[in-house]
Amino acid sequence: MLGIIGAMDEEVAKIKEKMEAVQVESRASMDFYQGTLGGKPVVVVRSGIGKVNAAMCAQILVDCYKVNAIINTGIAGSLNADIDIGDIVLSTDTLEHDMDAVAFGYPLGQIPRMDTLSFVADERLRTLAKTVCERVNPEVKVFEGRVVSGDQFVSDKNKKNWLVENFAGFCTEMEGAAIAHAAYLNQIPFLIVRAISDKADDSASMDYPAFEAKAIEHSVKLLLALCEEL
Repeated sequence: MLGIIGAMDEEVAKIKEKMEAVQVESRASMDFYQGTLGGKPVVVVRSGIGKVNAAMCAQILVDCYKVNAIINTGIAGSLNADIDIGDIVLSTDTLEHDMDAVAFGYPLGQIPRMDTLSFVADERLRTLAKTVCERVNPEVKVFEGRVVSGDQFVSDKNKKNWLVENFAGFCTEMEGAAIAHAAYLNQIPFLIVRAISDKADDSASMDYPAFEAKAIEHSVKLLLALCEEL
């Protein structure tokens, strides 16, 4: 069983349209859609915003639905000049950029008493997602790199530069590291997939509703094709 955590109501709605034999359950104020996608058993859910919502959602998928892998899709701000709005980032690893226990001798971003700085994504899922995405979304570029997460929307150049200097992140958002953390503790594979919505600074971007529609289209194509290949 594959768990798919979406960031947007519209995204989950589009995925649900492609699902068959759907059953819906509500847990912790989240709606879990269980059925098949691309012929494979899946549970699709919108977690809500922020690390706590995301971690709770991931744990429910493990405890109640016995998922053996989690894919998280959504949007993010670019931290790399080569990554433009609309491009896709697949996580090599992810960490919490707002975790600071430096005073206790830990590197910036590392959770105290954890044996790892960052949570490494599943290589098979990432490789397959890259191949599939390049096939079904040829109009966008696909990058593989670190995703950094924190409970803040980054829209300041100084903060963006700080994230790049300290973590060499490819993009920044608000849920991925929490989902990765939960997957790591449960010893199941995961992958964070992000469509770039902005440059994580104060620059102007394309019309957001237009971008959102495209991002949803790209992520749904990717997820459907990925499920068919798994």
